[in-house]
Order: sequence, then structure tokens, then C-alpha cells
Amino acid sequence: MSRAPEFITLSDTAARAVAGANSRHAALIEDAFDVLLETPGGGVSLRGDSKARAQAKKAVQAIAERADQGLEIGEADVRVAIGNARTGAAGPGALPVGRRGQVAPKTATQADYLQALSNCELVFGLGPAGTGKTFLAVAHGAGLLLRGEVERLIVSRPAVEAGERLGFLPGDLTEKVDPYMAPVWEALTDILGAEQLRRRREKGEIEVAPIAFLRGRTLSHAFVIVDEAQNATRLQMKMVLTRLGEGARMVVTGDPTQIDLVNLRDTGLSHAVSLLEGVKGIGVTRFSAADVVRHPLVERIVRAYDADAANAVRSN
Repeated sequence: MSRAPEFITLSDTAARAVAGANSRHAALIEDAFDVLLETPGGGVSLRGDSKARAQAKKAVQAIAERADQGLEIGEADVRVAIGNARTGAAGPGALPVGRRGQVAPKTATQADYLQALSNCELVFGLGPAGTGKTFLAVAHGAGLLLRGEVERLIVSRPAVEAGERLGFLPGDLTEKVDPYMAPVWEALTDILGAEQLRRRREKGEIEVAPIAFLRGRTLSHAFVIVDEAQNATRLQMKMVLTRLGEGARMVVTGDPTQIDLVNLRDTGLSHAVSLLEGVKGIGVTRFSAADVVRHPLVERIVRAYDADAANAVRSN
């Protein structure tokens, strides 16, 4: 290692965040880049070869920037900063600030997902519940809407429980669809606030519709979220993917292991990914149990089900 350390001036808040409780964050950075990180006061010093210091500095600055924004820094945030510093990945486009602070990735896969949403016209987000697939898609779409980069935010979801025969349910279209869109409305309320969400819905800037109601439409200058897409049939998936019009972007989210269709083989999500992965302009992000950001028990539940599925495959 070089004997001459590089000193990075930081606020006290940022320096504490970089160090972490019991210097845990500092240890992660040291191990990742083979550097020595110290916090003598007023910032941090890095000792190591020039390349290692340069990468470690990027991670330190990313962590410090988030800390100075008032965001809580956990180990997941440090690992994301380390991963981005290693690959040279730029952060995703600006995201809005929710009621619990700025929306930001909590795992490396979430960071990759947000990057794909920024870079690709069509993104598939696949994985178990609790990994942030829908929430981050909504946050990204809300950010585009607030910045005027799209004119509308359209959310669609197959209403499998009602067989999409929503005309038999009481109420207008909004009242019929809302029960199936509860996770999306919760995310939008968290990000935009109830009053702004209400105003934008009334102006038609935010729209919800079951997949069946998108048939025959061209969705232009819009950000389209197709949620719970594992319950869309192959024909429905082809139909909705071909709705994209000028200036539109789309994200399709779902868990291929949670299919509610009568004919499991008719799911359009896995079929679409198998056909389209690798096509220019299309991104695919796969989440795992390690990306679960709900209650810690959810991750253990997902792992247990994954293990059971793997055992069943081996048994057959």
C-alpha cells in the first residue's frame, strides 16, 4: 500500500455514515478495495494503491452524498455504493422524495433495476414479493411524470380473480379496478401524497386499467406499468407489449412462481422474457430472496419456498 494517504473532506454526518456503527461500513469498503480507511476528523483518509483509492473514493462520496441528504445509511446502501464504484455505473435518473424520504435502491439488484429503467424502453422485473419491483417502477414513473418527461402514468394489471369480467362488479371502472391496484395506489400515495395523486388522476395524468381495457389503444408519451404480469396470458402479453407508441416506456413486473391462471403454461411473462431477452432496448432484472426489503421473515419464507421447489424438481 502507498504510504501517502488521500484525505476526503466530509461533514460530520457523512463521516459517521461512511464509518458506520463499530466501523462496520469502513470495514466493508476496506475489504472491497484493499484499502485502509480511517476517520481522523473532518473527513476520511484512504491509503492504498491509486486505482484502489480512486474506486474507494467513489464509494465514499456516494455514501456521503446520501447521508448529507438526510437518508439513513445501512449495509445494503454501502454494498450498492461499492458495486457501482467497481463497475463505474452511473446512478439512475432522479427519483422523487416519498413521505419516508428520498426513494433509493436498497440492494445492488434494485440499483441495476433502476439503471435498466433509465436506459431501456422496456424492462422486465422478475422475482419474489417484497423485492421492490412495483414500488421502484412506480417511483421511476412518478419521477418521469413530475419532470414532464412523460405525459401520463398508466398502470395495468390482470384482474384474474374476476376473470377480467369487471362489468359484473358494482361501481364504475375505478371502483371495479381499485381493489386489484391497492399496492400501486399505496406506492403512489407514498410518493406523491394523496392530494396530488387525486388531482393527477382527475386530470387523466394517472390512469389505471385492467389489461383487457388496453386492447386497441396506442399508448404514446406515457410510462406504462404492467404489474402482476405472471397472471397475463400469452395473448394478453403480446397485446399489451404492442400498445407502446411514440415516446412511451414500459416496465413489466411479476413473480413467475406465483401464477394464478388455470393453465399455468399459458403465462405470458416467462414466455415474453424467453423471446425478448437480449433484444436491443429491452432489459431484464431478476430479483432473489436476498433482495427482499420487507420484514426479514419474508426473505426466510421466500428461501424456504425456493428450497422446497428445488427439492421437488430433483425428486422428479
